[in-house]
Amino acid sequence: MSTITREFAPADRYIYDFKFCNFKNGWAQLDTRQDASYYGNWINPITLKLFSYCEGDTTLTECTDAADFVREVRECVEWHRNSGYYIGIDGMCSEPIIEAFTRMGLAEFLH
Repeated sequence: MSTITREFAPADRYIYDFKFCNFKNGWAQLDTRQDASYYGNWINPITLKLFSYCEGDTTLTECTDAADFVREVRECVEWHRNSGYYIGIDGMCSEPIIEAFTRMGLAEFLH
């Protein structure tokens, strides 16, 4: 079962893009049509975490194992698809990130 932590961080998404949720730390971007300075989503197949930023509200989902992570990623992708926002997951040209998604059967979401 995942652990979810919600906080408020008045800033913009770029602090996460360039500092906390970058590819060097194992993070891939979930690209959507909603992406803007006030909105972004990241997925980390190495640490099994998902992170969302929306107008200062942050949500960190920490999965207990790979099966839990796969379930969370599929649910997140499905929500964005159903809303008409989904573009794909950007593996950030990072071999370890792409390999981790592939190993877990999530390569179909990479673009």
